[in-house]
Amino acid sequence: QVHLGESGGGSVQVGDSLRISCAASGDSYVGNCMGWFRQAPGKEREGVAVIYTNGGATDYSDSVNGRFSISQETDKNTVYLQMNNLKPDDTATYYCVAGTVSLWPHCSLKRNFRPTYWGQGTQVTVSS
Repeated sequence: QVHLGESGGGSVQVGDSLRISCAASGDSYVGNCMGWFRQAPGKEREGVAVIYTNGGATDYSDSVNGRFSISQETDKNTVYLQMNNLKPDDTATYYCVAGTVSLWPHCSLKRNFRPTYWGQGTQVTVSS
């Protein structure tokens, strides 16, 4: 069993920054690829950022590249998403995800990484 616990969501203004966190726990292997997906009202769920936990390689969606940064603290089984210059289109529920890939390049949104585990989500609201 794996539990992914998100924290740090909230309501901010356009241009603000926010950091959300995800702590992984449980008695099963979490995997070597962790990251964040999001879902806005009326839209499909989309990948935001992923990190290969064994080496630190990262991948971002085009919509957040250059504004968001994913990082990790391996000794705490925690990943973070630093979100800068937030826009109203970033408003969504953000889900922490985890899974296992056979090769590190497969920990990639462009290669359609499919998570095994999902957190409950944390809400981020950006107001203009």
